[in-house]
Parts: sequence; C-alpha cells; structure tokens
Amino acid sequence: MMVRGVDGCRGGWVSADVSAPGADVAWRWWPLAETCALLSDESVGVVAVDVPIGLPGAGPVAVASRACDREARALLERRGVSVFPAPSRLVLAAGSYADARALLAAHGRPSMSAQAFGIVRAVAAVDACVSPADDERVYECHPEVAFALMGGGPGLPGKRTPEGASVRRSLLARVWPALGELPPRVPENDALDALACAWSALRVVRGEHVTLGDGTRDERGLPMRIVA
Repeated sequence: MMVRGVDGCRGGWVSADVSAPGADVAWRWWPLAETCALLSDESVGVVAVDVPIGLPGAGPVAVASRACDREARALLERRGVSVFPAPSRLVLAAGSYADARALLAAHGRPSMSAQAFGIVRAVAAVDACVSPADDERVYECHPEVAFALMGGGPGLPGKRTPEGASVRRSLLARVWPALGELPPRVPENDALDALACAWSALRVVRGEHVTLGDGTRDERGLPMRIVA
C-alpha cells in the first residue's frame, strides 16, 4: 500500500509517498488550494499529516487543550516546545492575529501565540477537507514524536541546526537509504518532516503505531489524537 507523509511548508505542503521501507521516495509540493486533493488522493491508502485535526471548540464545556498534545510534550521532554497548542476552531476564519485574539477573549478563552496563529491557515485548509469518515485514512502525526520513536530519543538537537538535520537524515536513511531529490524550493527540514510522517503512516498500515490522546472527539466528531 502506498502511504503519504505531509508537512507544511511555505505556500503549501510537501508530501513524501512511499510503499515500504527501502522503496523509492516520491516527493511533491502542493499549494494550499489543493489540500483536499492532497488528502483524498485514491492512489494513497493512508495519509499522515503534521497538522492538528481534532480541535478545541468554544464555550465552557469545550476542552481547552488536547490530551494528545500534553502526552507528546511529555514524551519529547525538552523538545516538547515543538508541540504547538492546537488552535481553537473559533479562530479558523480569523483574518489576522489581532482578530483571533479578540475572538478568544470574547469567548473567555486563553489567548494564543503568534507562532501558533501561523499554522491556522493550514489547519483550516485540512479541517475543510476531512470528516469522521476519514478516521481510518487520514491521521494527525508529529514528526518530532516520530523521530524520537525511530531511535533518536527525546533529546534530539534542533531540526534547523546542522547537527539536528544530520541526525534526522541519518535516522530516515536507516529506513530509506536513498532519499531521492527533494522538491525545489522546499526546505530540507520540511521534507524530512514529511518523510517522518510517512514512517508513521507505514506503522499505521502495519498496526505498529502508537496513539497519543484520551479518545476525545471535537465538536465535529474528529478525533483528538497524534499517531506515530
């Protein structure tokens, strides 16, 4: 079965398609406008994407934070800072960071960081394309969790450092010795993250994956989970 790992990059997504360990890696860049095509491609059996899917909602009974995020941070220890809080569905249509903060304040919800708001467009694009019917096909993952479980442990150096890039490339090369030519204009760290997501997708197919989270679903019925 072909699987796809997906990571966000400037202007859209980078995907890594693989069928098995050691197989060729097929890379592709996708604009944000093609998110639904990226996720619904029938040639791919499982898609693992590095973006929050099940989201906190509005109101006093909605969860303020996700158990899967807390578990991922605990697993990654000092690297837990790489797990951004999932944005509330309240802010998906916000046109600016200021608008998002105003919406959260109006609903009595905690504010969000500018860094977290930076992924809102990508989160909204995925949210518009998935439903509970996709539960067994489209999964949220986190590359840092994948790299930790690959053997890197929680203490990996930062992915944007030369040492961090080298360690992550080495971990992936154990599974795919020939990574192939990366798409033009895609930063290496984003491509490596996409392939780490593909590693998680293969583990889903084999039934070897771990699932972080407590089984909670959001107001649309989407699971709040991270797989690796």
